[in-house]
Amino acid sequence: MNFFNRRMIIYKTAEEIEIMREAALVVSRTLGEIAKVIGPGVTGNELDKLAEDYIRSQGAVPGFKGLYGCPSTVLVSVNEQVVHGLPSDIPFKEGDIISVDCGAVWKGYYGDHAYTFEIGEVAPEVKKLLQVTKECLYIGIEEAKVGNRIGDIGFAIQQHAEKHGYGVVRDLVGHGLGKSLHEDPQVPNYGRRGRGKKVENGLTIAIEPMINMGTEKVEQLDDNWTIVTQDGLPSAHFEHDIAVVDGKPVILSTFDYIEEALAAKK
Repeated sequence: MNFFNRRMIIYKTAEEIEIMREAALVVSRTLGEIAKVIGPGVTGNELDKLAEDYIRSQGAVPGFKGLYGCPSTVLVSVNEQVVHGLPSDIPFKEGDIISVDCGAVWKGYYGDHAYTFEIGEVAPEVKKLLQVTKECLYIGIEEAKVGNRIGDIGFAIQQHAEKHGYGVVRDLVGHGLGKSLHEDPQVPNYGRRGRGKKVENGLTIAIEPMINMGTEKVEQLDDNWTIVTQDGLPSAHFEHDIAVVDGKPVILSTFDYIEEALAAKK
């Protein structure tokens, strides 16, 4: 499924970036609401309803539902599912990891980010995968600065993931973000230093490492949505929305709501 139709980067004004910050924070708060309830016995469909209701309560609209034929407000990917998993009535169980990807539209602009949740106690090697993938996200964000190129972002993510023996998904990438969910440029999680388009002020992108415990190779299930690892090993996914302001990356989304909710449950 090719989500990219544009052929040029659309740089944003300071005013547009502030609207995008609000759009991103709607998603951040939605994921925080999900963090309050996610656990063993909860289903993806329950999370989907919660997310849609919350987004609409904020005066925004779900960003995914209906786009490209997507039937849901959130995409819920379990264990070996990398991304684009469709919510179901199958209960989560102890030891699962669940990537929840969510989008919202606020005043015509998209917010889009994701977090991989642990369900109860997960295996130490899976916990490490999540930790390294989150590290990859922030390492990649640091490279989104004027003077660099898009390839520098992917190179940094790839180096950190592969240092730990993990596979970096090649078939799916991060992307520009704005009035469309998927704008130029594509932002791979692999690459070469000094390659790709220049990072300039006003660039708005979603950086989203998708890191597999084993092979980087993936395949799509018969539902034409869910992407899974070829070897059946777990995959982790974290995503933030970024704007380049005064030469430096500014994170528009936040995991604070999620982390506060998870800490309160302990």
